[in-house]
Amino acid sequence: MVGETFSPLLRFAAVPDSLARLSTSRIAVLPVPYDATTDWHSGQREGPMAILEASQYMERYDVELGLEISQAGIHTLPPVEPLMGDPRAMVRRVSRAVAPLAMAGKVVALLGGEHTVTLGAVLAYKRRFPGLSVLHLDAHGDLRDRYLGTRFSHATVLRRVIEECPAVAVGVRSLSAEEAQFVNGGGVRVWYGDKWDEAQVVGALSSQVYITVDLDVLDPSTMAAVGTPEPGGLSWESITGLLKAVTRQRQVVGFDVVELCPREGPGACAYLAAKLAYKLMGYITHGGVRG
Repeated sequence: MVGETFSPLLRFAAVPDSLARLSTSRIAVLPVPYDATTDWHSGQREGPMAILEASQYMERYDVELGLEISQAGIHTLPPVEPLMGDPRAMVRRVSRAVAPLAMAGKVVALLGGEHTVTLGAVLAYKRRFPGLSVLHLDAHGDLRDRYLGTRFSHATVLRRVIEECPAVAVGVRSLSAEEAQFVNGGGVRVWYGDKWDEAQVVGALSSQVYITVDLDVLDPSTMAAVGTPEPGGLSWESITGLLKAVTRQRQVVGFDVVELCPREGPGACAYLAAKLAYKLMGYITHGGVRG
């Protein structure tokens, strides 16, 4: 169902009709305007629209790749209607939206919304690729077992993901004592801040990978428009370098860009989020492993 604030004519990157048909597009953009479990600065539900709007002003030609990424075809779907009262039911709703696209071989680019929605996409892709692994880029562990009375929230999403498939986390700069104990006990492999070994990160991932990018993984001086910013963090060059390495050596089957909170930062943040999503589309379709 199309939300009231969304235009059905607003396509990611303003791609022309010839490149926007679902049947021939490699990429399917799925907006999910949901932020029911956020507990400090809310407004992530406004993120998908802000990203779509900012994408209208990008050049579709990519200087690094030397081509128009949109030539792979980018279809923008209507947003998934948020279900505010039950986060577990919202996860199921996202999974049902992603599943037919995953089965059809589409690379779903999910635009959040809060991080909880990632679990729905992972569940859908796990059915298509039983050996799936997840690359989790985030300033926070998201490894609590429960948070504010629920097992399904932005603060528990990676804990739920690793119950379904292997995952690694990169860029983490904040953990609770519970999460630190879980990590130290071998619950998940974590690389902190901007200190990681590229070969080790890639080596920890399986052949098929889902990538989730919480935008607070970036340094707040670069990405201020998030609900829970953390000092330090990745630069544009470091995050794109890692994404490029993963797509060259693994098949990235889907991804999301989540947790943009437009009201917390300048419009440049929405543009950066759109550019990052577009860049990752390009790495997957033109620079990485073919599916």
